[in-house]
Amino acid sequence: MTDANVRIPEEAKDRLAAIAASEGLSLRAYLARLADTLLTPQEREERAEQARAALKKWNGYAPTAAEQQDLDAELDHRLARVTGR
Repeated sequence: MTDANVRIPEEAKDRLAAIAASEGLSLRAYLARLADTLLTPQEREERAEQARAALKKWNGYAPTAAEQQDLDAELDHRLARVTGR
């Protein structure tokens, strides 16, 4: 496996290194594990589409794009209220 250099602020590197050390990992191993656990935008969209299809099959619910946008806005509003933002 080849390595890559990534430029990030020193504070971010120190924070990630501290998190990695607390889990008994090197920064390199921690970042590799982190990359394996995250989804790309394409993977997230594929999973969302699968979830929408399963929901529609299960109970017939298939919100329109406008309904989804309204629901997202309502969720954002509620989250902002409880987090004080």
